Amino acid sequence: MSPTAPVHYSPPWANTHIIGIAGSSGSGKTSLAVKIVAALNLPWVVILSMDSFYKTLTPEQSKLAFANEYDFDAPSSIDFDILVEKLRDLKQGRKAEIPVYSFEKHQRQPQTTTIYSCHVLVLEGIFALYDQRVLDLLDMKIYVDTDADVCLARRLARDIKYRGRELQGAIKQWMTFVKPNYELYVEPQQRNADIMVPRGIENTTAIQMIVRHIQRALLKKSDEHIASLRKLNQGFEAEEPLAPNIKVLKESNQLTGMHTILHNRDTPREEFVFYFDRISTLLIERAMDHLDHDCKEVETPQGLMYKGFTLRGEVNAVVVLRSGGTLEVGLKRVVPDAKIGRILIQSNARTGEPELHYLKLPPTLHQHSVLVLDPQIASGAAALMTITVLKDHGVKEENIVFVTYLGSVAGLRRMSKVFPKVRIVIGRIQDAFEQRWIDERYFGS
Repeated sequence: MSPTAPVHYSPPWANTHIIGIAGSSGSGKTSLAVKIVAALNLPWVVILSMDSFYKTLTPEQSKLAFANEYDFDAPSSIDFDILVEKLRDLKQGRKAEIPVYSFEKHQRQPQTTTIYSCHVLVLEGIFALYDQRVLDLLDMKIYVDTDADVCLARRLARDIKYRGRELQGAIKQWMTFVKPNYELYVEPQQRNADIMVPRGIENTTAIQMIVRHIQRALLKKSDEHIASLRKLNQGFEAEEPLAPNIKVLKESNQLTGMHTILHNRDTPREEFVFYFDRISTLLIERAMDHLDHDCKEVETPQGLMYKGFTLRGEVNAVVVLRSGGTLEVGLKRVVPDAKIGRILIQSNARTGEPELHYLKLPPTLHQHSVLVLDPQIASGAAALMTITVLKDHGVKEENIVFVTYLGSVAGLRRMSKVFPKVRIVIGRIQDAFEQRWIDERYFGS
């Protein structure tokens, strides 16, 4: 197989494990979801409430809602089409913009909430197990069975305290809509459940069983992801040349001398930083050669016309924390007005799997060329994840230039195999895999 033939890469959060929790209003669905999340103790478990997917009301429906005469407890009040669309996006590892619904205003708000890169999604709502399209996306289906009197007491407390309702109106809504709809639509969902949880969060045995199931599923996904990364190195001959999208700085005595200083373990940190900043400037300058430019004619101080180039659009950069910060001096010297985003990817000490911990990107990132800064490519796993994240946020593959100082042949081949349109600008290529060390030398820790 050619090194430049594109191969699909799925990030660790693809095929998101989705759990549905249904039950009567006030049954403790949210509390159970929070308990599960707390027991998992992972940063990428997200709770999604179906309350976010109430339909936008017409003026007439809004008037009924304020009079406690609109039926929020019928399936017709939920926008299942949008819910299914967002669940499918998340299942496939894509970014999803979730609506925000205001119960005080009885309207969907203009802002949205972004969900991205969750490994586990807990969907909770009275109709979480109702729609067949949703059921087809769920990996576990849970029904919370709680006594009706307890549900009523919880519902009244919640509506009065958090949703601006009065006691009389809350009771009216319970008797008119909640109770009859429970018998019609909610209770029948029990037959769709994999697990029945009586007493909600008090049922510690059921919670432990659910948590163990999720942990086993996540471990299986992690093993599959590590195996897929290993497969990316298959199909190459040992002496096969690297792909043409890999651009190495031109060798010279001066560059080799700087490599020597940087690789010398006895080089003082101050000297290391000075020479690394010089090389980072060279790397950014070379990377800029691969961005789009337009022709421009200007008048010189002597009144002559000069035909040159000007950069097309602005430059965005994404720093892979924390090591990518070593290349920021070079970036600011060459492109002082670049807009900078940051991403934190760390490898799990137990499995070796890359994990996304932090993400903050410029809002117009998808409209411009993007320089990705990471001084070292070892296995290439973090680089693959970074590029995947950028593509998920609308950046075109051909608009990405990956800037690095040092990279292994194996890591570079993985990147070229998956993303052949990404240009990689690199200072030096080494045959063997090497643990990251540049950021430690640069920052002194």
